[in-house]
Amino acid sequence: MMEIIKVGMADLNVTGYPNALTTLGLGSCVGVCIYDTKTKIIGMIHIMLPYSWGVKNNTNPAKFADTGIPLLIEKMEELGATKKNMVSKLAGGAQMFEVTRSEFMNIGKRNVDAAKKVLYEQNIPIVAEDTGGNYGRTIIFYSEDGRLEIKTIGKGTKTI
Repeated sequence: MMEIIKVGMADLNVTGYPNALTTLGLGSCVGVCIYDTKTKIIGMIHIMLPYSWGVKNNTNPAKFADTGIPLLIEKMEELGATKKNMVSKLAGGAQMFEVTRSEFMNIGKRNVDAAKKVLYEQNIPIVAEDTGGNYGRTIIFYSEDGRLEIKTIGKGTKTI
């Protein structure tokens, strides 16, 4: 019987078939979802910020793309996943509030860019994404086939 396991903000979790992972309220945060295509082991992280350096309260590695994504991969490998079989999907990274022209203030875009950089460095291909915009997302990631269901208020539900 499938269990849907919640991943909180600045949190990560891993599981295997037949379970699913979900996180709520992705605004500027990014949900990074990794799927091992052979073992059906999945992992999800709800990152809040791109980088841990320069941040005073950086004791939670799951809060940041640069420290959280490698930890997620490690946890998946502990469960039996193999890095060469992993693919990823991204959701979130919205610009929720009007900001100045400063790229620095667009935290959603910075989160997406950092996640992509870390996944590239880890040699994990991004096979799909639903990022940007100005709306929040709730996601459910299924171990059965690696599909990612994205629910948005006013925009309905889609699967990538």
